[in-house]
Amino acid sequence: MRPLVAGNWKMHGTLREAQALAEGLRGGAERADLLVCPPFVHLQAVEAVLRGGPVAVGAQDCHAKAKGAHTGDVSADMLRDVGATHVILGHSERRADHGETDAVVHAKAGAALAAGLTPVICVGETEAQRLAGEAESVVTEQLAGSIPDGFVAAGGIVAYEPVWAIGTGRTPTEAEVAAIHATMRKALVGRFGEAAKATRLLYGGSVKPSNAAGLFALPDVDGALVGGASLVAADFLAIAAAVPA
Repeated sequence: MRPLVAGNWKMHGTLREAQALAEGLRGGAERADLLVCPPFVHLQAVEAVLRGGPVAVGAQDCHAKAKGAHTGDVSADMLRDVGATHVILGHSERRADHGETDAVVHAKAGAALAAGLTPVICVGETEAQRLAGEAESVVTEQLAGSIPDGFVAAGGIVAYEPVWAIGTGRTPTEAEVAAIHATMRKALVGRFGEAAKATRLLYGGSVKPSNAAGLFALPDVDGALVGGASLVAADFLAIAAAVPA
C-alpha cells in the first residue's frame, strides 16, 4: 500500500503562517500520500491553498453529535462541508487534557464515518505502562474500545503514538515499534478479517527526517503521524522522501 505521512499542526500558527506552510507542500511527495491537519480556524484557508492537489486536509478532532448545543465544538459534517477528508481522533493530548475515553473516541469515529470522513484513531501507552510491561495490552484495549464497526471497510487509519515519545525527542527502539505494530495488525485482522491487512498503521512520536527511514522500513509501519516536524515544510517533505522506493 502507498504510505501516508500525516502532519498534526496542533495549536500552532497564524493564518498567514498556515497558508505559507500549505503553499510549501502543494507539490505533494513522490512516494507517499500527504495529509495535513491544521487548527479548526485555519482549515478552510489551508484547504483553499491545497484544493485540487495531491495533499489531503483533515481536522484534529470532531464532536460525536451532528449538531446541537455544544459550545466550542465542531461536528464531522461541518468539517466535511469545508473540505476536510480526514479527522484525527483519540490523540493522547485529547485523552489526557480532555478526559476522552475509548467510548468517547468510538462515538466520534462513528460520527466521522457517517459524515464520510476517514478517521485516524490514535492509541498509545504512557511511560509507566510501558515500564510495567503493559504496552501491548493497553494498545489492544484501546483499539477494541475506540474502533467502531465499519472502520476497516471505510479505510480507517490507526496511529500508534507512545505518549512518552510525543514532543520529547525520544522514540521507542525499532524493535519496540515493530512489536506494537504487529500486535495492532493481529488485533485488527482478528476482528475484521483479512481486509485489515490493508489498514494503514502509522507511527507517531518524535518522527523526524533523521529517524524516518528506519521507521518506514519496519514491517506494518505504513507511514507516520508527524507533530513538530510537520510545521516546517522542508522537514515534513524530507520525512516523506524517506519512504523506501
